[in-house]
Amino acid sequence: MGGHTTGHILIDGGQTGTRLRVETPAGTDDCELGAIRTDRPVVEQIAQAVHDAGIPEATWSLAAGVSGLTPEAARPSALLAAVADLGVTSVALAHDSVTAYLAANRDGFGVVTAVGTGVVTLGVGPAGVHRVDGWGHLFGDAGSAYWIGRAGIDAALRAFDGRGSATVLRDRAAEMFGPLDELYMVVQGDPDRVARVAGFARAVDAAARDGDVVAQQIIDDAADELAGSALTALERNGHRPGEKARISWMGTVMTANHRLRGRFVVVIGEAAPGVDIGAPHGQPLDGVRLLAGLAESHPLAAEVHRSQL
Repeated sequence: MGGHTTGHILIDGGQTGTRLRVETPAGTDDCELGAIRTDRPVVEQIAQAVHDAGIPEATWSLAAGVSGLTPEAARPSALLAAVADLGVTSVALAHDSVTAYLAANRDGFGVVTAVGTGVVTLGVGPAGVHRVDGWGHLFGDAGSAYWIGRAGIDAALRAFDGRGSATVLRDRAAEMFGPLDELYMVVQGDPDRVARVAGFARAVDAAARDGDVVAQQIIDDAADELAGSALTALERNGHRPGEKARISWMGTVMTANHRLRGRFVVVIGEAAPGVDIGAPHGQPLDGVRLLAGLAESHPLAAEVHRSQL
């Protein structure tokens, strides 16, 4: 990638893939790398991603928004030490909900719902910063691709058993996973089972578009879950009726699923009239780029972990 030039390394690390951008005066260079596994140490995975990208030694600043990052897992000094051989002199590291928020709403008050394999909702307002859900596929992530995919598989198996309503999801699940009476063993034994289950959300969306009532109900339920999280975050932020605030989203689950997004907007609009509900201002890497310049007085500044030589 590029030449020996001072610039910025930007990383958006998610559970289904990592996007890395190198910015120099000559332009930008993007690449796609492997997923961030939230059941493994995060810092080492970020450092490996940087080295795998083939970035030449120069003078770099590094900023990253990463899924599943906890304050204990952040360890910015350790990350800086791991990439110092490439000439990285400063690190700004944050949970990807923070960079999603900056990409969607910039530095204004409001809420972002970042929906991918998992989901986390972040609210920023007079009462500070509040995160809602983001508890992983085992205990939370309501409305996420995994949540939708799992609900779709559940509906398929209920139809297969005769416990549930007829649905084309039964056939779609068999096409994707094989014989339904073996599905649970196939998925449980797959190390990529979370991504595979989340991938079935696309089949649920397609079935809903084609008029399958069961699939439509799953999408509507997901939208209600996401809207409920967003409204909770708005309330916890200290927002009062009539005050300016913006609610947006991030991730292809929301941008590509028209039924999901439409119901999300309607539910929030009815519950919080006057709040601006709109598409994100930018993409996740745009939010990562804003980390380094975030004012210390901003409520999100405390969510950014920094280290420099």
